[in-house]
Amino acid sequence: MKTDFKFSNLCGTVYRKGNVVFTPDGNSIISPVGNRVTVFDLVNNKSETLPFENKRDIRRLALSPNGNLLLSVDELGQTLLVNFRKRTVLHYFNLKDKVRDIVFSPDGRYFAAALGRNVQVWHSPGYVREFAPFVLHRTYAAHYDDVTSVSWSPDSRFFVTAGKDMVAKVFSVDPIEGFVPATLTGHRHAVVSAWFARDMRAVYTVSADGAVCVRRFRLQGVDENLTFGEFPIVTSDSDDDEEKPRTIWYTESRHYAQQSARVHSAAFNWATNLMVLGFTNGVFGIWEMPDFNLVHTLSISRKQINTIAINPTGEWLAFGAAKLGQLLVWEWQSETYVLKQQGHFYDMSCVAYSGDGQYVATGGDDAKLKVWNALSGFCFITFSEHTSSVTAVQFTKGSQVVLSASLDGTVRAYDLVRYRNFRVFTSPTPVQFTSLAVDPSGEIVCAGCQDSFEIYVWSMQTGKLLDVLSGHEGPISALAFRPDGLSLASSSWDKSVRFWDVFDRTKVVERMEHSHEVLALAYRPDGKELCASTIDGQIHFWDVAKAAPAGSIEGRRDIAGGRSATDRQTAENSSAGKSFTSLCYSADGTAVLGGGNSKYVCLYDRRSRILLRKFQVSQNQSLDGVQHKLNSRNMTEAGPRDLIDSDGIDSDSEKHVDRSLPGVRSGDKSNRVLKPEVRTRDVKFAPTGRQWAAASTEGLLIYSLDETLVFDPFELDADVTPDSIRDLVRTGDYLRALVNALRLNEQHVIRSVYESVPPKDVALLARAFPAVYVERLLKFIAHAMESSQLLELHLKWVSELLTTHGGFVKTRSVALQPVLRMLQRNVVRLHQDIGSVCDKNYYSLGYLLRQSKHVPEAQEGTDGDVDMHQVFADFSDDGE
Repeated sequence: MKTDFKFSNLCGTVYRKGNVVFTPDGNSIISPVGNRVTVFDLVNNKSETLPFENKRDIRRLALSPNGNLLLSVDELGQTLLVNFRKRTVLHYFNLKDKVRDIVFSPDGRYFAAALGRNVQVWHSPGYVREFAPFVLHRTYAAHYDDVTSVSWSPDSRFFVTAGKDMVAKVFSVDPIEGFVPATLTGHRHAVVSAWFARDMRAVYTVSADGAVCVRRFRLQGVDENLTFGEFPIVTSDSDDDEEKPRTIWYTESRHYAQQSARVHSAAFNWATNLMVLGFTNGVFGIWEMPDFNLVHTLSISRKQINTIAINPTGEWLAFGAAKLGQLLVWEWQSETYVLKQQGHFYDMSCVAYSGDGQYVATGGDDAKLKVWNALSGFCFITFSEHTSSVTAVQFTKGSQVVLSASLDGTVRAYDLVRYRNFRVFTSPTPVQFTSLAVDPSGEIVCAGCQDSFEIYVWSMQTGKLLDVLSGHEGPISALAFRPDGLSLASSSWDKSVRFWDVFDRTKVVERMEHSHEVLALAYRPDGKELCASTIDGQIHFWDVAKAAPAGSIEGRRDIAGGRSATDRQTAENSSAGKSFTSLCYSADGTAVLGGGNSKYVCLYDRRSRILLRKFQVSQNQSLDGVQHKLNSRNMTEAGPRDLIDSDGIDSDSEKHVDRSLPGVRSGDKSNRVLKPEVRTRDVKFAPTGRQWAAASTEGLLIYSLDETLVFDPFELDADVTPDSIRDLVRTGDYLRALVNALRLNEQHVIRSVYESVPPKDVALLARAFPAVYVERLLKFIAHAMESSQLLELHLKWVSELLTTHGGFVKTRSVALQPVLRMLQRNVVRLHQDIGSVCDKNYYSLGYLLRQSKHVPEAQEGTDGDVDMHQVFADFSDDGE
């Protein structure tokens, strides 16, 4: 089994805090998710998490106008310079203060960062690695309180800043003759944001109380407004100050957004002159400037809107609500959602893959069950019927039904075809379910509880309670059916694992004793072995047929995590988090994956009992338990410095920060910031064996095999080279060419040979194809289906190979199971995509031809339907 799994995507979370940014083409949106960055492609309906991490949660993002450079700034001002197109980090830099806003100039030459009461303007770095790419241009210090936003003028010569001192200020990047930095007053609350108009004839400012001011620029004593940036020229022979023309800013009009809540975020678009304001009650409004004409308002969330972004054309509006983890993209002209995603409100507790690996279901402490598309990374359905935490999730074999167990005392079955809860399983007395298992046929549902120590058995068809399995003396921690469905295994805190025959209760219940409490268990895919983890950090293996131990793994040191900010003991001496709470076998049964209440996920070889890989799910220091050693300088009289909200910037409502005394900036020391603890509550391997998922504090982490640059030959000889393979293709010896390409195992060589095979020769080649290479060819076809458009060629190869080598595939069904599931997933996906397109085209053509004057009445049947065969015949006649 290959172990080079790498982080590929983050699905369970779409937005945490900070600002969201549109790409220059307006088709994608960039969102900060913890200390990572996720890109949502709104046109192709895909999401991608970039392969780098900040040290802490990301606070601000800035993308250059050409879309090449991305600045990612965390909570303490540490900045990553990223080549956005190549997804690589170019440089690390520290701005040495908390950044409230950072934005590139329209020409891309500078970027401005708001640091406390100052604004720093930096030269934009290049696109290659440099020794010192960040060069400071100038520092501007004029505000008496924190700067809240920075906005550039269209010509990139000026920028306007907004501050909590209730003023906005206009600065120039370089000294300009006739220009004096201006201070725009008149607001009674903190100024949220300020912008230049596109023609630079006005500056718009908005404050937290909803007041919007339109500022104009003109000569003193003259009624005609000027374009800002065109200053009157002072002649050199004019020495009298009274003769010099003076320019002033004045407030032309003042408007108020009639909302009961405060303004928390704002955005302005030059292309449409639209101003969008987001309020603390979850309502946003769109106004047309400069007349402040209301376009419409809409309530999109129950919590405040933390960030707003507008795409360059002004058609799409993006909103982020940090409290609920919501990310919305709204098309204001048609009043429809382009994107509407929300992660779990609390921690994600469990995860399960569907049988074909196409869907991933997650349950959370927010009592919701979400189903995600594994390919696109989007959530397409959310079930909220539970009233308490969801503790276990599982798919049936056909992947059309997903079941969930909850602490509310119910097990619910959901139909993924009609998206409804069609069955509810309950117990005679109220209990709290913590584990769930479904037999391979999908007819029997079992759930274990933590208070009465019993296992309840229901019928899926009738929903009736069939049996109650008693015998455990502690809470049930895990349930698992054997892959052949003959027995049910249960683990408990009573230090035992028991085997039950749910179809024949006359058989004796086998009991496997352990030295400590059992936390998790898992069956090997062939059903011949079972592994169980205990609270002392060990993984025990059992031979199911002999009911005898087959070995153990001491994983206490491997799973040990970091030190919490409130721990009195070091990480080495602490006993917390040194056990596996979730186990899973790989698809081929050669490895075991384990996760627990720490930052690590461990991958062990089943046969040799050695550690193959140890994955760190997060390096985010904003989470508790990531660091092994703590700095004593961060410990204060009021507690750990990281848990004190000293400036109110991370608080839900900054207005509660105590600033009653003049000059006090530290706020109330009793305010605390929630610091979640890093942990992995559930791990699962995909049925294809090419990826695994972990339900962690950060969200649903997906790790996949990266084989793009790996040279992995198979039975390679010295005469097998790319040139010799091309010669075989030119001579028409496609069989030898394809076999040699699979031996060389270079993907581009295999693709060129595979696509050069004539379709009429596929059946003949499949009959003579060596059986030892069938698995490799099927695996290549499964991957090619995801990106190639040669659908007929793929299906012909698959059909001929499975028909000719059916006996070989049947004898090696267990080893070929991941490949066959991958093929099934891709074929089903292509069938759904093509079917929807064909149905749409069929009815569209019927509608168009009915409206056409060239369709005679005779072509219509008695029921008014159009004869499509006659229509296509007319098409061919017209073409001739």
